[in-house]
Amino acid sequence: MTIAYVGIGSNLDPAVHVRAGVEELRARFPEVACSPVYRTEPVGFEGPSFLNLVARLATEDSLEAVRDRLRAIEARCGRERSGGGARDPSGSRTLDLDLLLFGDRVAAEPVALPREDVTRYAFVAKPLAELDPEGRLPGDGRTFREVWASFPKGAEAGMRREELDLPC
Repeated sequence: MTIAYVGIGSNLDPAVHVRAGVEELRARFPEVACSPVYRTEPVGFEGPSFLNLVARLATEDSLEAVRDRLRAIEARCGRERSGGGARDPSGSRTLDLDLLLFGDRVAAEPVALPREDVTRYAFVAKPLAELDPEGRLPGDGRTFREVWASFPKGAEAGMRREELDLPC
């Protein structure tokens, strides 16, 4: 059994899309746990605020199968990928499901693992640390709590905890 972590985000009707994404994850991966949900402002573009969280799931599937399943869930929730998967220039998303970690795998292909968002964005690192503080970052060895503690003071200033009734 492999433990994977998925970053979940939406800024287009976000409560509806985040809830739908989590429900779809639970339908395929019965062991799903979720971090608290945070409302955050977009990074790098103007647009509506996001709802973000991190989910932990257990799977027997291959990395490729999990990646493909996440993309299929995004598509069912209205996510359109243009230019071979490039980001929409506006940055807005119905649903974004980013595979952050897959067991202890460190790789560049078929997806970059661990995803650099874990050490780059507060809206990923803080929920990850809250979900599994003693989990360890593959290839680095720090706990998720230590990763979050390495962020500059005030990194969470643009984050506001949001109550959202999720099935996890």
